[in-house]
Amino acid sequence: MPTSKPQAYVIGAGLAGSEAAWQLAQRGVSVTLYEMKPQTYSPAHHSPLFAELVCSNSLRSDRLTNAVGLLKEEMRLFGSLVMAAADRARVPAGGALAVDRTQFSEYITSSLEQHPNVTICRQEVTAIPDGPVIIATGPLTSEPLAEAIAGLPGLETLHFFDAAAPIVTADSIDMGKVFRQSRYDRGSDYLNCPMDEETYHRFVDELLNAETAPIHGFEENMVFEGCMPVESMARRGRMSLAFGPLKPVGLIDPKTGKEPYAVVQLRQDNESGTLFNLVGFQTRLKFPEQKRVFGIIPGLENAEFARYGVMHRNTFLHSPGFLNANFEMISRPMCYFAGQMTGVEGYVESAASGLVAGMSLASQLTGSAMPELSGITELGAMGRYVSTPNQRFQPMNCAFGLLDPLPVDKEHKRIRKKADRYQAISERSLAYLRQIQPSLGIQGPAESGQEE
Repeated sequence: MPTSKPQAYVIGAGLAGSEAAWQLAQRGVSVTLYEMKPQTYSPAHHSPLFAELVCSNSLRSDRLTNAVGLLKEEMRLFGSLVMAAADRARVPAGGALAVDRTQFSEYITSSLEQHPNVTICRQEVTAIPDGPVIIATGPLTSEPLAEAIAGLPGLETLHFFDAAAPIVTADSIDMGKVFRQSRYDRGSDYLNCPMDEETYHRFVDELLNAETAPIHGFEENMVFEGCMPVESMARRGRMSLAFGPLKPVGLIDPKTGKEPYAVVQLRQDNESGTLFNLVGFQTRLKFPEQKRVFGIIPGLENAEFARYGVMHRNTFLHSPGFLNANFEMISRPMCYFAGQMTGVEGYVESAASGLVAGMSLASQLTGSAMPELSGITELGAMGRYVSTPNQRFQPMNCAFGLLDPLPVDKEHKRIRKKADRYQAISERSLAYLRQIQPSLGIQGPAESGQEE
Protein backbone atom coordinates (compact mmCIF):
# COMPACT_ATOMS: atom_id res chain seq x y z
CA MET A 1 0.00 0.00 0.00
CA PRO A 2 1.55 3.35 -1.02
CA THR A 3 2.69 5.70 1.73
CA SER A 4 1.15 9.19 1.62
CA LYS A 5 3.46 12.17 1.27
CA PRO A 6 4.40 14.14 4.38
CA GLN A 7 2.54 17.44 4.56
CA ALA A 8 3.39 20.95 5.72
CA TYR A 9 1.93 24.44 5.71
CA VAL A 10 3.72 27.59 4.57
CA ILE A 11 2.05 30.89 5.44
CA GLY A 12 3.06 33.79 3.23
CA ALA A 13 4.34 33.74 -0.36
CA GLY A 14 6.93 36.47 -0.16
CA LEU A 15 10.59 35.76 -0.83
CA ALA A 16 11.05 33.60 2.28
CA GLY A 17 7.76 31.73 2.03
CA SER A 18 8.13 31.05 -1.68
CA GLU A 19 11.65 29.69 -1.17
CA ALA A 20 10.56 27.59 1.83
CA ALA A 21 7.64 26.09 -0.10
CA TRP A 22 9.94 25.29 -3.02
CA GLN A 23 12.55 23.58 -0.85
CA LEU A 24 9.86 21.45 0.81
CA ALA A 25 8.18 20.53 -2.46
CA GLN A 26 11.46 19.65 -4.15
CA ARG A 27 12.12 17.18 -1.35
CA GLY A 28 8.82 15.36 -1.74
CA VAL A 29 6.73 17.18 0.87
CA SER A 30 3.13 18.09 0.00
CA VAL A 31 2.89 21.84 0.69
CA THR A 32 -0.17 23.99 1.28
CA LEU A 33 0.97 27.55 0.60
CA TYR A 34 -1.24 30.33 1.97
CA GLU A 35 -1.10 33.85 0.54
CA MET A 36 -3.62 36.56 1.49
CA LYS A 37 -3.17 38.58 -1.72
CA PRO A 38 -5.16 39.57 -3.70
CA GLN A 39 -7.98 39.37 -1.13
CA THR A 40 -6.01 41.49 1.34
CA TYR A 41 -3.01 43.74 0.77
CA SER A 42 -0.56 45.17 3.29
CA PRO A 43 0.25 48.92 3.05
CA ALA A 44 3.40 48.16 1.02
CA HIS A 45 2.11 45.51 -1.41
CA HIS A 46 0.32 46.11 -4.70
CA SER A 47 0.79 43.03 -6.90
CA PRO A 48 -1.04 39.68 -6.63
CA LEU A 49 2.19 37.91 -7.65
CA PHE A 50 4.39 36.01 -5.18
CA ALA A 51 7.76 37.35 -3.99
CA GLU A 52 6.85 40.97 -4.66
CA LEU A 53 9.81 43.33 -4.35
CA VAL A 54 8.37 46.27 -2.45
CA CYS A 55 11.51 48.36 -2.05
CA SER A 56 14.54 48.27 -4.38
CA ASN A 57 14.84 45.95 -7.38
CA SER A 58 18.46 45.21 -6.47
CA LEU A 59 19.61 42.03 -4.74
CA ARG A 60 22.95 43.77 -4.21
CA SER A 61 26.43 42.56 -5.14
CA ASP A 62 26.95 39.38 -7.13
CA ARG A 63 30.69 39.14 -6.41
CA LEU A 64 32.32 36.54 -4.17
CA THR A 65 34.34 39.27 -2.49
CA ASN A 66 31.06 40.52 -1.04
CA ALA A 67 29.13 38.64 1.67
CA VAL A 68 25.79 38.78 -0.12
CA GLY A 69 27.46 37.56 -3.31
CA LEU A 70 28.66 34.49 -1.41
CA LEU A 71 25.19 33.95 0.08
CA LYS A 72 23.66 33.98 -3.40
CA GLU A 73 26.11 31.36 -4.62
CA GLU A 74 25.42 29.17 -1.58
CA MET A 75 21.71 29.36 -2.34
CA ARG A 76 22.29 28.40 -5.97
CA LEU A 77 24.02 25.23 -4.78
CA PHE A 78 20.83 24.24 -2.96
CA GLY A 79 18.55 24.77 -5.95
CA SER A 80 17.14 28.12 -4.83
CA LEU A 81 14.01 29.19 -6.69
CA VAL A 82 14.59 32.84 -5.81
CA MET A 83 18.08 32.79 -7.29
CA ALA A 84 16.87 31.00 -10.43
CA ALA A 85 14.23 33.70 -10.88
CA ALA A 86 16.74 36.49 -10.24
CA ASP A 87 19.23 35.08 -12.74
CA ARG A 88 16.49 34.88 -15.39
CA ALA A 89 15.07 38.37 -14.70
CA ARG A 90 18.44 40.14 -14.45
CA VAL A 91 18.73 43.74 -15.68
CA PRO A 92 21.96 45.76 -16.05
CA ALA A 93 23.34 46.97 -12.70
CA GLY A 94 27.13 46.89 -12.86
CA GLY A 95 28.51 44.47 -10.26
CA ALA A 96 25.09 44.06 -8.64
CA LEU A 97 22.25 41.65 -9.38
CA ALA A 98 19.16 43.72 -10.12
CA VAL A 99 15.98 42.31 -11.63
CA ASP A 100 12.87 43.18 -13.58
CA ARG A 101 10.35 43.05 -10.71
CA THR A 102 7.48 41.66 -12.75
CA GLN A 103 9.46 38.95 -14.53
CA PHE A 104 11.07 37.94 -11.24
CA SER A 105 7.74 37.53 -9.45
CA GLU A 106 6.02 35.92 -12.44
CA TYR A 107 8.67 33.19 -12.63
CA ILE A 108 8.38 32.37 -8.93
CA THR A 109 4.57 32.43 -9.00
CA SER A 110 4.27 30.16 -12.04
CA SER A 111 6.95 27.77 -10.73
CA LEU A 112 4.99 27.22 -7.53
CA GLU A 113 1.61 27.11 -9.25
CA GLN A 114 2.87 24.38 -11.60
CA HIS A 115 4.65 22.28 -8.97
CA PRO A 116 2.77 19.01 -8.38
CA ASN A 117 3.58 19.08 -4.64
CA VAL A 118 2.21 22.59 -4.04
CA THR A 119 -1.39 23.57 -3.34
CA ILE A 120 -2.03 27.33 -3.21
CA CYS A 121 -4.74 28.87 -1.03
CA ARG A 122 -5.41 32.55 -1.64
CA GLN A 123 -6.77 33.47 1.77
CA GLU A 124 -5.69 35.21 4.96
CA VAL A 125 -4.55 33.05 7.86
CA THR A 126 -5.52 34.42 11.26
CA ALA A 127 -4.28 31.63 13.54
CA ILE A 128 -1.24 29.36 13.59
CA PRO A 129 -2.31 25.94 12.30
CA ASP A 130 -1.49 22.72 14.09
CA GLY A 131 1.14 20.53 12.47
CA PRO A 132 4.36 21.27 10.58
CA VAL A 133 4.36 24.92 9.53
CA ILE A 134 6.65 27.68 8.33
CA ILE A 135 5.40 31.20 9.10
CA ALA A 136 6.85 33.65 6.60
CA THR A 137 4.37 36.50 6.66
CA GLY A 138 6.99 39.21 6.84
CA PRO A 139 7.34 42.37 8.88
CA LEU A 140 3.89 43.54 7.72
CA THR A 141 2.06 40.51 9.12
CA SER A 142 -1.70 41.10 9.30
CA GLU A 143 -3.05 42.12 12.70
CA PRO A 144 -4.93 38.90 13.63
CA LEU A 145 -1.99 36.63 12.87
CA ALA A 146 0.44 39.06 14.54
CA GLU A 147 -1.65 38.81 17.70
CA ALA A 148 -1.55 35.00 17.52
CA ILE A 149 2.24 35.08 17.11
CA ALA A 150 2.62 37.55 19.98
CA GLY A 151 0.89 35.04 22.25
CA LEU A 152 3.53 32.35 21.68
CA PRO A 153 5.52 31.47 24.81
CA GLY A 154 8.89 33.13 25.34
CA LEU A 155 8.48 35.72 22.61
CA GLU A 156 9.51 39.35 22.64
CA THR A 157 8.95 41.61 19.63
CA LEU A 158 10.91 44.42 18.09
CA HIS A 159 9.56 47.09 15.80
CA PHE A 160 11.40 49.12 13.24
CA PHE A 161 10.50 51.22 10.22
CA ASP A 162 11.26 50.47 6.60
CA ALA A 163 11.12 52.65 3.51
CA ALA A 164 11.01 52.38 -0.29
CA ALA A 165 12.67 54.68 -2.81
CA PRO A 166 10.78 56.52 -5.58
CA ILE A 167 10.70 55.32 -9.20
CA VAL A 168 10.64 57.68 -12.20
CA THR A 169 9.88 57.06 -15.87
CA ALA A 170 12.87 57.01 -18.22
CA ASP A 171 11.31 59.27 -20.82
CA SER A 172 10.80 62.03 -18.23
CA ILE A 173 14.53 62.19 -17.37
CA ASP A 174 16.49 64.99 -19.08
CA MET A 175 19.19 62.85 -20.67
CA GLY A 176 21.14 65.96 -21.64
CA LYS A 177 21.97 66.55 -17.99
CA VAL A 178 22.83 63.01 -16.89
CA PHE A 179 25.55 60.57 -17.92
CA ARG A 180 25.75 56.76 -18.02
CA GLN A 181 28.47 55.15 -15.94
CA SER A 182 28.97 52.58 -13.20
CA ARG A 183 31.50 53.28 -10.49
CA TYR A 184 35.14 52.37 -11.04
CA ASP A 185 34.70 51.61 -14.78
CA ARG A 186 32.39 48.64 -14.14
CA GLY A 187 30.25 49.35 -17.18
CA SER A 188 27.59 51.95 -17.87
CA ASP A 189 24.51 50.55 -16.17
CA TYR A 190 23.60 53.57 -14.01
CA LEU A 191 22.33 57.02 -14.91
CA ASN A 192 24.14 59.70 -12.91
CA CYS A 193 22.72 63.11 -12.04
CA PRO A 194 25.76 65.31 -11.23
CA MET A 195 25.44 68.13 -8.70
CA ASP A 196 27.75 71.09 -8.31
CA GLU A 197 28.38 72.51 -4.84
CA GLU A 198 25.65 75.15 -5.04
CA THR A 199 23.00 72.68 -6.24
CA TYR A 200 23.94 70.15 -3.57
CA HIS A 201 23.56 72.63 -0.71
CA ARG A 202 20.28 73.98 -2.11
CA PHE A 203 19.00 70.41 -2.31
CA VAL A 204 20.02 69.68 1.30
CA ASP A 205 18.36 72.91 2.49
CA GLU A 206 15.07 72.05 0.79
CA LEU A 207 15.24 68.45 1.96
CA LEU A 208 15.68 69.49 5.59
CA ASN A 209 12.77 71.95 5.36
CA ALA A 210 10.39 69.63 3.49
CA GLU A 211 7.19 68.35 5.08
CA THR A 212 7.17 64.67 6.03
CA ALA A 213 4.24 62.31 6.27
CA PRO A 214 3.30 61.58 9.90
CA ILE A 215 3.81 57.94 10.91
CA HIS A 216 2.43 56.80 14.24
CA GLY A 217 5.21 55.94 16.68
CA PHE A 218 7.99 57.00 14.30
CA GLU A 219 11.39 57.40 15.93
CA GLU A 220 14.66 58.16 14.12
CA ASN A 221 16.52 55.50 16.12
CA MET A 222 14.00 52.82 15.17
CA VAL A 223 14.98 52.83 11.48
CA PHE A 224 17.26 50.12 10.13
CA GLU A 225 20.45 51.74 8.83
CA GLY A 226 20.11 50.21 5.35
CA CYS A 227 16.69 51.85 4.90
CA MET A 228 17.38 55.21 6.54
CA PRO A 229 15.19 57.93 4.96
CA VAL A 230 17.27 60.36 2.96
CA GLU A 231 15.95 63.30 4.99
CA SER A 232 16.91 61.55 8.25
CA MET A 233 20.41 60.99 6.90
CA ALA A 234 20.69 64.68 5.98
CA ARG A 235 19.98 65.65 9.59
CA ARG A 236 23.17 63.92 10.68
CA GLY A 237 25.25 66.62 9.01
CA ARG A 238 25.28 68.75 5.90
CA MET A 239 27.82 66.52 4.14
CA SER A 240 26.38 63.17 5.25
CA LEU A 241 24.65 62.61 1.89
CA ALA A 242 27.79 63.56 -0.08
CA PHE A 243 29.65 60.85 1.81
CA GLY A 244 26.69 58.46 1.65
CA PRO A 245 24.25 57.72 -1.21
CA LEU A 246 25.33 60.85 -3.15
CA LYS A 247 29.06 60.14 -3.00
CA PRO A 248 30.74 60.87 -6.35
CA VAL A 249 33.68 58.51 -5.83
CA GLY A 250 34.53 56.43 -8.92
CA LEU A 251 32.46 58.59 -11.30
CA ILE A 252 33.75 61.10 -13.85
CA ASP A 253 31.39 63.54 -15.56
CA PRO A 254 32.32 63.41 -19.28
CA LYS A 255 31.28 67.05 -19.70
CA THR A 256 33.88 68.30 -17.22
CA GLY A 257 36.33 65.42 -17.07
CA LYS A 258 36.15 65.69 -13.29
CA GLU A 259 34.46 64.04 -10.35
CA PRO A 260 31.22 65.91 -9.52
CA TYR A 261 30.63 67.46 -6.10
CA ALA A 262 27.81 64.94 -5.53
CA VAL A 263 25.89 62.43 -7.67
CA VAL A 264 22.39 60.98 -7.51
CA GLN A 265 22.40 57.56 -9.18
CA LEU A 266 19.42 56.05 -10.99
CA ARG A 267 19.22 52.28 -11.42
CA GLN A 268 17.20 50.54 -14.12
CA ASP A 269 14.08 49.03 -12.55
CA ASN A 270 12.65 46.87 -15.35
CA GLU A 271 13.98 44.92 -18.32
CA SER A 272 12.69 47.35 -20.93
CA GLY A 273 14.49 50.25 -19.25
CA THR A 274 11.39 52.42 -19.01
CA LEU A 275 11.64 52.83 -15.22
CA PHE A 276 14.51 53.93 -12.97
CA ASN A 277 14.68 54.10 -9.17
CA LEU A 278 16.58 56.70 -7.15
CA VAL A 279 19.34 54.74 -5.41
CA GLY A 280 19.41 55.28 -1.65
CA PHE A 281 16.42 57.65 -1.69
CA GLN A 282 14.12 55.96 0.78
CA THR A 283 11.91 58.68 2.15
CA ARG A 284 8.85 59.64 4.18
CA LEU A 285 8.39 63.03 2.52
CA LYS A 286 4.84 63.82 1.47
CA PHE A 287 4.25 63.05 -2.20
CA PRO A 288 4.06 66.71 -3.42
CA GLU A 289 7.24 67.43 -1.48
CA GLN A 290 9.03 64.53 -3.17
CA LYS A 291 8.17 65.96 -6.58
CA ARG A 292 9.29 69.45 -5.53
CA VAL A 293 12.52 68.59 -3.68
CA PHE A 294 13.70 65.79 -5.94
CA GLY A 295 12.99 68.09 -8.89
CA ILE A 296 16.06 70.06 -7.81
CA ILE A 297 18.22 67.10 -8.89
CA PRO A 298 19.74 67.83 -12.33
CA GLY A 299 17.88 65.78 -14.95
CA LEU A 300 14.81 65.22 -12.75
CA GLU A 301 13.30 68.72 -13.01
CA ASN A 302 10.30 67.32 -14.91
CA ALA A 303 10.46 63.73 -13.69
CA GLU A 304 7.26 61.70 -13.77
CA PHE A 305 6.98 59.51 -10.69
CA ALA A 306 5.73 55.99 -11.40
CA ARG A 307 5.89 55.40 -7.64
CA TYR A 308 6.59 57.78 -4.80
CA GLY A 309 8.71 56.72 -1.84
CA VAL A 310 6.79 55.28 1.10
CA MET A 311 7.52 54.30 4.68
CA HIS A 312 5.86 51.74 6.92
CA ARG A 313 6.27 50.00 10.25
CA ASN A 314 7.95 46.59 10.40
CA THR A 315 7.66 44.01 13.16
CA PHE A 316 10.48 41.64 14.04
CA LEU A 317 10.73 38.74 16.48
CA HIS A 318 13.33 38.71 19.23
CA SER A 319 14.68 35.48 17.77
CA PRO A 320 17.54 34.62 20.20
CA GLY A 321 16.15 32.17 22.75
CA PHE A 322 13.01 31.74 20.63
CA LEU A 323 14.40 30.18 17.42
CA ASN A 324 17.26 27.77 16.82
CA ALA A 325 19.85 28.12 14.05
CA ASN A 326 17.50 26.48 11.53
CA PHE A 327 14.76 29.06 12.35
CA GLU A 328 12.67 26.48 14.26
CA MET A 329 10.84 27.41 17.45
CA ILE A 330 12.73 25.99 20.41
CA SER A 331 9.55 25.32 22.41
CA ARG A 332 7.48 23.94 19.52
CA PRO A 333 9.16 21.46 17.15
CA MET A 334 8.27 21.73 13.46
CA CYS A 335 7.04 25.30 13.82
CA TYR A 336 9.40 27.54 11.89
CA PHE A 337 9.65 31.23 11.08
CA ALA A 338 11.41 32.66 8.04
CA GLY A 339 12.10 36.01 6.42
CA GLN A 340 12.61 39.51 7.75
CA MET A 341 10.45 38.92 10.80
CA THR A 342 13.22 36.68 12.20
CA GLY A 343 15.75 39.53 12.21
CA VAL A 344 17.56 38.84 8.96
CA GLU A 345 17.63 41.96 6.79
CA GLY A 346 17.44 42.15 3.01
CA TYR A 347 15.83 40.32 0.11
CA VAL A 348 18.53 37.68 -0.25
CA GLU A 349 18.83 37.05 3.47
CA SER A 350 15.05 36.65 3.75
CA ALA A 351 14.96 34.10 0.94
CA ALA A 352 17.97 32.31 2.44
CA SER A 353 16.21 31.91 5.78
CA GLY A 354 13.27 30.35 3.92
CA LEU A 355 15.68 28.00 2.18
CA VAL A 356 17.18 26.85 5.50
CA ALA A 357 13.78 26.50 7.19
CA GLY A 358 12.39 24.56 4.22
CA MET A 359 15.36 22.19 4.08
CA SER A 360 15.28 21.63 7.82
CA LEU A 361 11.55 20.90 8.03
CA ALA A 362 11.77 18.63 4.98
CA SER A 363 14.57 16.65 6.63
CA GLN A 364 12.40 16.11 9.72
CA LEU A 365 9.36 15.08 7.69
CA THR A 366 11.17 12.74 5.30
CA GLY A 367 13.81 11.36 7.64
CA SER A 368 16.56 12.59 5.33
CA ALA A 369 19.84 14.24 6.28
CA MET A 370 19.90 17.95 7.03
CA PRO A 371 23.28 19.34 6.00
CA GLU A 372 25.33 20.89 8.77
CA LEU A 373 25.46 24.55 7.84
CA SER A 374 28.54 25.41 9.83
CA GLY A 375 29.80 28.87 10.70
CA ILE A 376 32.15 28.85 7.73
CA THR A 377 29.08 29.39 5.48
CA GLU A 378 26.86 32.46 5.23
CA LEU A 379 23.78 30.24 5.59
CA GLY A 380 25.10 28.78 8.83
CA ALA A 381 26.45 32.05 10.21
CA MET A 382 23.15 33.80 9.55
CA GLY A 383 21.22 31.15 11.49
CA ARG A 384 23.77 31.35 14.28
CA TYR A 385 23.32 35.12 14.52
CA VAL A 386 19.53 35.02 14.94
CA SER A 387 19.70 32.20 17.51
CA THR A 388 22.61 33.32 19.72
CA PRO A 389 21.55 35.06 22.97
CA ASN A 390 21.86 38.81 22.52
CA GLN A 391 19.96 41.36 24.61
CA ARG A 392 20.71 44.06 22.02
CA PHE A 393 19.62 41.94 19.07
CA GLN A 394 18.81 43.97 15.95
CA PRO A 395 18.09 43.03 12.32
CA MET A 396 21.26 42.53 10.32
CA ASN A 397 22.41 41.89 6.77
CA CYS A 398 24.76 39.02 6.06
CA ALA A 399 28.41 39.95 6.58
CA PHE A 400 31.81 38.27 6.44
CA GLY A 401 32.23 39.31 10.06
CA LEU A 402 29.57 36.76 11.05
CA LEU A 403 31.56 33.84 9.61
CA ASP A 404 34.31 31.89 11.35
CA PRO A 405 37.61 33.60 10.48
CA LEU A 406 40.24 31.93 8.37
CA PRO A 407 42.81 30.04 10.45
CA VAL A 408 46.01 31.91 11.23
CA ASP A 409 49.04 29.85 12.29
CA LYS A 410 52.48 28.93 11.01
CA GLU A 411 50.96 27.11 8.02
CA HIS A 412 48.20 29.65 7.35
CA LYS A 413 49.45 33.21 7.32
CA ARG A 414 46.92 36.03 7.50
CA ILE A 415 45.82 37.26 4.07
CA ARG A 416 46.29 40.99 4.39
CA LYS A 417 44.49 42.23 1.28
CA LYS A 418 40.79 42.39 2.14
CA ALA A 419 39.49 41.35 -1.29
CA ASP A 420 41.81 38.31 -1.33
CA ARG A 421 40.79 37.39 2.21
CA TYR A 422 37.08 37.57 1.36
CA GLN A 423 37.65 35.54 -1.79
CA ALA A 424 39.39 32.85 0.29
CA ILE A 425 36.53 32.82 2.80
CA SER A 426 34.04 32.40 -0.06
CA GLU A 427 36.01 29.61 -1.68
CA ARG A 428 36.25 27.78 1.67
CA SER A 429 32.47 27.97 2.14
CA LEU A 430 31.61 26.83 -1.38
CA ALA A 431 34.09 23.97 -1.27
CA TYR A 432 32.48 22.72 1.95
CA LEU A 433 28.95 22.99 0.58
CA ARG A 434 29.84 21.32 -2.71
CA GLN A 435 31.27 18.44 -0.71
CA ILE A 436 28.00 17.80 1.14
CA GLN A 437 25.55 18.88 -1.58
CA PRO A 438 25.60 15.80 -3.88
CA SER A 439 24.24 13.53 -1.13
CA LEU A 440 21.10 15.62 -0.72
CA GLY A 441 19.41 14.71 -4.00
CA ILE A 442 18.34 18.27 -4.71
CA GLN A 443 16.51 19.06 -7.92
CA GLY A 444 17.30 22.34 -9.63
CA PRO A 445 14.47 24.72 -10.53
CA ALA A 446 14.50 23.66 -14.19
CA GLU A 447 13.61 20.12 -13.13
CA SER A 448 10.26 21.07 -11.66
CA GLY A 449 8.42 20.70 -14.93
CA GLN A 450 8.58 24.39 -15.85
CA GLU A 451 10.02 25.16 -19.24
CA GLU A 452 13.36 26.91 -19.44
